[in-house]
Amino acid sequence: MAQGEPPLWAPWYGIPFPKAFTRFWKKYVRFDGRASRSEFWFWALWWAIGNIVTNLIDTVIGGSDSNVVGGLWALATLVGFIALTVRRLHDVNFSGLLALLFIIPPIGVLFAIVIGCIPSVREGARFDQPNRG
Repeated sequence: MAQGEPPLWAPWYGIPFPKAFTRFWKKYVRFDGRASRSEFWFWALWWAIGNIVTNLIDTVIGGSDSNVVGGLWALATLVGFIALTVRRLHDVNFSGLLALLFIIPPIGVLFAIVIGCIPSVREGARFDQPNRG
Protein backbone atom coordinates (compact mmCIF):
# COMPACT_ATOMS: atom_id res chain seq x y z
CA MET A 1 0.00 0.00 0.00
CA ALA A 2 1.44 3.39 -0.97
CA GLN A 3 2.13 5.96 1.72
CA GLY A 4 -1.01 7.93 2.47
CA GLU A 5 -3.28 5.38 0.81
CA PRO A 6 -6.07 4.42 3.22
CA PRO A 7 -7.21 0.82 3.65
CA LEU A 8 -9.95 -0.40 1.30
CA TRP A 9 -12.66 -0.13 3.95
CA ALA A 10 -12.03 3.63 4.30
CA PRO A 11 -12.82 6.45 1.86
CA TRP A 12 -9.85 8.05 0.10
CA TYR A 13 -10.34 11.80 0.19
CA GLY A 14 -8.30 13.54 -2.52
CA ILE A 15 -7.47 10.32 -4.37
CA PRO A 16 -5.22 10.90 -7.39
CA PHE A 17 -6.95 10.36 -10.74
CA PRO A 18 -4.90 7.26 -11.79
CA LYS A 19 -5.42 5.59 -8.39
CA ALA A 20 -9.20 6.01 -8.68
CA PHE A 21 -9.18 3.52 -11.57
CA THR A 22 -7.36 0.77 -9.68
CA ARG A 23 -9.26 1.41 -6.45
CA PHE A 24 -12.57 1.02 -8.30
CA TRP A 25 -11.59 -2.47 -9.42
CA LYS A 26 -10.16 -3.44 -6.00
CA LYS A 27 -13.48 -2.47 -4.37
CA TYR A 28 -15.62 -3.75 -7.25
CA VAL A 29 -18.11 -5.74 -5.14
CA ARG A 30 -17.72 -3.97 -1.80
CA PHE A 31 -21.06 -2.54 -0.78
CA ASP A 32 -19.86 -1.72 2.74
CA GLY A 33 -17.76 1.26 3.75
CA ARG A 34 -17.66 4.66 2.10
CA ALA A 35 -16.42 6.41 -1.04
CA SER A 36 -15.24 10.00 -1.21
CA ARG A 37 -16.45 12.54 -3.75
CA SER A 38 -13.13 12.30 -5.57
CA GLU A 39 -13.40 8.49 -5.79
CA PHE A 40 -16.90 8.90 -7.22
CA TRP A 41 -16.17 11.68 -9.73
CA PHE A 42 -12.81 10.35 -10.89
CA TRP A 43 -14.43 6.99 -11.59
CA ALA A 44 -17.20 8.78 -13.54
CA LEU A 45 -14.47 10.37 -15.65
CA TRP A 46 -12.72 7.01 -16.17
CA TRP A 47 -16.08 5.50 -17.14
CA ALA A 48 -16.67 8.27 -19.70
CA ILE A 49 -13.18 7.73 -21.14
CA GLY A 50 -13.92 4.01 -21.34
CA ASN A 51 -17.17 4.75 -23.19
CA ILE A 52 -15.38 6.93 -25.73
CA VAL A 53 -12.67 4.32 -26.32
CA THR A 54 -15.11 1.41 -26.61
CA ASN A 55 -17.36 3.39 -28.97
CA LEU A 56 -14.35 4.14 -31.17
CA ILE A 57 -13.39 0.45 -31.17
CA ASP A 58 -16.97 -0.54 -32.02
CA THR A 59 -17.02 1.93 -34.91
CA VAL A 60 -13.71 0.66 -36.28
CA ILE A 61 -14.53 -3.05 -36.06
CA GLY A 62 -18.24 -3.04 -36.79
CA GLY A 63 -19.40 0.27 -38.14
CA SER A 64 -21.80 2.67 -36.49
CA ASP A 65 -24.35 -0.04 -35.61
CA SER A 66 -21.98 -2.14 -33.49
CA ASN A 67 -22.18 -1.92 -29.70
CA VAL A 68 -20.41 -5.13 -28.72
CA VAL A 69 -17.34 -3.67 -27.01
CA GLY A 70 -19.31 -0.79 -25.50
CA GLY A 71 -21.89 -3.22 -24.20
CA LEU A 72 -19.19 -5.38 -22.63
CA TRP A 73 -17.69 -2.28 -20.97
CA ALA A 74 -21.12 -1.31 -19.61
CA LEU A 75 -21.72 -4.82 -18.25
CA ALA A 76 -18.22 -5.06 -16.79
CA THR A 77 -18.60 -1.81 -14.87
CA LEU A 78 -22.26 -2.05 -13.82
CA VAL A 79 -21.91 -3.90 -10.50
CA GLY A 80 -18.85 -1.88 -9.53
CA PHE A 81 -20.65 1.40 -10.21
CA ILE A 82 -23.63 0.30 -8.12
CA ALA A 83 -21.25 -0.64 -5.29
CA LEU A 84 -19.43 2.69 -5.63
CA THR A 85 -22.76 4.54 -5.51
CA VAL A 86 -23.80 2.65 -2.37
CA ARG A 87 -20.47 3.56 -0.73
CA ARG A 88 -20.90 7.20 -1.78
CA LEU A 89 -24.38 7.20 -0.23
CA HIS A 90 -22.84 5.83 2.96
CA ASP A 91 -20.28 8.66 2.99
CA VAL A 92 -23.12 11.19 3.14
CA ASN A 93 -24.90 9.02 5.75
CA PHE A 94 -27.71 7.69 3.54
CA SER A 95 -28.87 4.12 3.10
CA GLY A 96 -27.43 2.29 0.13
CA LEU A 97 -30.98 1.33 -0.84
CA LEU A 98 -31.36 4.80 -2.33
CA ALA A 99 -29.19 3.52 -5.19
CA LEU A 100 -32.41 1.96 -6.49
CA LEU A 101 -33.32 5.43 -7.77
CA PHE A 102 -30.93 4.76 -10.66
CA ILE A 103 -33.57 2.47 -12.12
CA ILE A 104 -35.54 5.58 -13.12
CA PRO A 105 -33.36 7.07 -15.91
CA PRO A 106 -33.95 10.84 -15.62
CA ILE A 107 -34.04 10.74 -11.83
CA GLY A 108 -31.01 8.47 -11.67
CA VAL A 109 -28.76 10.90 -13.54
CA LEU A 110 -29.84 13.85 -11.39
CA PHE A 111 -29.45 11.73 -8.28
CA ALA A 112 -25.88 10.79 -9.25
CA ILE A 113 -24.99 14.46 -9.69
CA VAL A 114 -26.52 15.38 -6.33
CA ILE A 115 -24.85 12.63 -4.30
CA GLY A 116 -21.59 13.36 -6.05
CA CYS A 117 -21.77 16.97 -4.86
CA ILE A 118 -22.86 16.49 -1.25
CA PRO A 119 -19.91 16.82 1.14
CA SER A 120 -18.96 13.90 3.36
CA VAL A 121 -20.40 13.82 6.84
CA ARG A 122 -18.80 12.39 9.96
CA GLU A 123 -21.89 10.29 10.72
CA GLY A 124 -21.23 8.24 7.58
CA ALA A 125 -18.44 6.47 9.48
CA ARG A 126 -21.12 4.18 10.92
CA PHE A 127 -20.91 2.26 7.62
CA ASP A 128 -17.17 1.55 7.95
CA GLN A 129 -16.08 -2.02 8.62
CA PRO A 130 -12.38 -1.89 9.51
CA ASN A 131 -12.41 -5.55 10.55
CA ARG A 132 -13.14 -6.53 6.92
CA GLY A 133 -9.82 -5.20 5.62
